[in-house]
Amino acid sequence: MSIRPRPFAPAILADDVSQFFDFTGPSPYMLFVANVLVEHRLELTADQEQLFGIEKLNIPRSVIPAVTHVDYSARLQTVHPETNPLFHALLSSFKKITATPILVNTSFNVRGEPIVCTPEDAFRCFMGTELDILVIGRCILYKDMQSIRPDPSFKEAYELD
Repeated sequence: MSIRPRPFAPAILADDVSQFFDFTGPSPYMLFVANVLVEHRLELTADQEQLFGIEKLNIPRSVIPAVTHVDYSARLQTVHPETNPLFHALLSSFKKITATPILVNTSFNVRGEPIVCTPEDAFRCFMGTELDILVIGRCILYKDMQSIRPDPSFKEAYELD
């Protein structure tokens, strides 16, 4: 069983925020929470509503499930070309390929672990979760192309909060 990260915050091109969220204005530091627009939500079925605990939490809530909390909200980071040109370029390229102007960017850790501070921390966390791709600066790592696997006992190093 792999560790499931809590919902990450969406980093979104500033010009596209109103296409996915009930929000206008800047949020460059993830200080504001906004609701995912109704047309992007995935409502729970009657059977899913009957689930409890982690089973219910693991049900995707929107077409952008990694960044959607159980109440259909998200903690936004708007990305602007003048203040973060490299990240803006990455998001713009991702949007050209996928039609989605959103990637995850947040304090990087999983429940019970300290925040990632080094590339080594990032790699260990990346490899121990269900994330598929990790971007650090100008480097892109694809999980299925990694030959190094972290020691599975790292998951036992920290108590859950």
